[in-house]
Amino acid sequence: MFTWFLWLNIAGKYLIRTLLRSCAAISQVYVQTLEMDGEADHVHLLVNYPPKLAISYLVNSLKGVSSRLLRRDRPDIAGRYYYKGVLWSPSYFAGSCGGAPISIIRQYIEQQQTPG
Repeated sequence: MFTWFLWLNIAGKYLIRTLLRSCAAISQVYVQTLEMDGEADHVHLLVNYPPKLAISYLVNSLKGVSSRLLRRDRPDIAGRYYYKGVLWSPSYFAGSCGGAPISIIRQYIEQQQTPG
């Protein structure tokens, strides 16, 4: 199953790299990142993951690992965006794109502007 998420709050080249490291950190759940990009306030991911894995677990794991990495490596980001003990918005969007050609979804994500 292929899914993309929309996460709110912060984005940028550093954040994209941090999310890629987060995906690698939880790779024991066999998540494959196919495409990733973002805009000023959100991130798009196209991932392949096992159907037995709850999407909420995957998203919470990515948010948790990336939040820890950002707070550790970039205190300036954490200080600016860390609100009420959380860095990420509690919401996300996940959609199955099993009916759409992967090339179309990949093209959509690639066309997003990577901020700063």
